[in-house]
Amino acid sequence: MSDYKFQGWGAFDKDSVKGNLKFFDYEPKKWDETDVDIKILYCGVCASDLHTMSEGWGKVNFPQVVGHEIVGEVVRVGKEVKHVKVGDIAGVGAQCDSCYKCEPCKANREPYCDGGQTGTYNGVFRAGNGKGDKSYGGYANYNRSPGHFVIKIPDGLDPALAAPMLCGGATVYSPLVQYGAGKTAKDVGIVGIGGLGHFGLLFAKALGANVTAISHSESKKPDAEKMGATRFIATHAGGDEDFAPYKRSLDLIVCTTNDVKMPILGYLSLLRPGGHLVLVGAPEEPLPSFSVFPLIMSNVHITGSAIASPKLINEMLALAAKQDVTPWIIKRPLAEVNETVVDMSNSKARYRFVLVNTDNGGKL
Repeated sequence: MSDYKFQGWGAFDKDSVKGNLKFFDYEPKKWDETDVDIKILYCGVCASDLHTMSEGWGKVNFPQVVGHEIVGEVVRVGKEVKHVKVGDIAGVGAQCDSCYKCEPCKANREPYCDGGQTGTYNGVFRAGNGKGDKSYGGYANYNRSPGHFVIKIPDGLDPALAAPMLCGGATVYSPLVQYGAGKTAKDVGIVGIGGLGHFGLLFAKALGANVTAISHSESKKPDAEKMGATRFIATHAGGDEDFAPYKRSLDLIVCTTNDVKMPILGYLSLLRPGGHLVLVGAPEEPLPSFSVFPLIMSNVHITGSAIASPKLINEMLALAAKQDVTPWIIKRPLAEVNETVVDMSNSKARYRFVLVNTDNGGKL
């Protein structure tokens, strides 16, 4: 038995996204010897948190404690866990469980588990003593997760900076690596200069690619250049004339926007034959229909990508430590979570908010 309570800021209905989270006590999953408990120091604020609280992505099993960019001190380790120990700094990203048995899981592609992901929040554990229990995230004092999805933070990497990498960074790092950024894909475009997009610029540069930032206006051009972009495309109204000067100049585009009106055909025109447009932003409504002829006549591909596996997250963090990848974050006390959620909804993050649990020793 632990001598600490699991307490956090809970969303009790879809109006919680308006800044109505409430502090409460809850019971984590029942303990298994494959589990790890973390005393949370930092938790990034992800757009997924807002989409979940508002039920924009579907029904939610309230109450929920959101937050899946968790970093803190390991305080309890199951007997079957070997890669972390009590006192280590470790984290948990957006996924905290899978079946471990299917072909994707065995191939280190757990986000694509045949049985689906168990999210770090709004999920249900599928096996062990905790079978049927809810998962709770990181707007809290402690987190309990299966050790397979607990990531040791490398020495020399600031834990506060590591936190938003565990979902935001991982979500763009995965397709960048899968589609050869810096290798077979020398010229890489990143659509959207926000929380995800700024990670796309940082990691595309770290992987050795020539980086193009793509945004609807020039307002973020100076920031994008500081993050590693050597070219900037402002799409404005998204007309043909906005894309024509840059036609067939990119090998890979990672699209982070969740704007349902995104000019997909314009983005596709930027790709060389064989290129990929990878969607990682998730609009709450279906995208408009479009002609297939641009795909056929240019041999370009539209695909999607989810979060990263534990293996990829470890690789990403090692690269971040080696290359000194530094996300742009704004720290906020966990006690100010309601104000922070509202500010996130109003696009005030430049470019990720990180909640700091000062009661547990987190540093503002």
